[in-house]
Amino acid sequence: MNKIEIKYCTKCRWLMRSAWMAQELLTTFDGDLDEVSLQPGEGGKFEIIANGQMIWSRKEMGRFPEITELKQVVRNAIAPDKDLGCIDRKKAKQEELE
Repeated sequence: MNKIEIKYCTKCRWLMRSAWMAQELLTTFDGDLDEVSLQPGEGGKFEIIANGQMIWSRKEMGRFPEITELKQVVRNAIAPDKDLGCIDRKKAKQEELE
């Protein structure tokens, strides 16, 4: 069972951002996710947890994830063999240039 939790600060008004990210994950990982939950909180919190393991913290990273970045870390946590199509090809091309 794959579960994603998005914990967000209500005082910071991050509900819409959280809901958009949840929708993107549900669309991208259709069939791979059993549950995505939004959990309101306080204190500037924005955390994403996959199967009980924190995979993103705004406080630790100093920023919100780009949606492509979020999809990659979620994929790595729940479905490492899943092809993300153009997201993976773009990343591979950037790595070649470096």
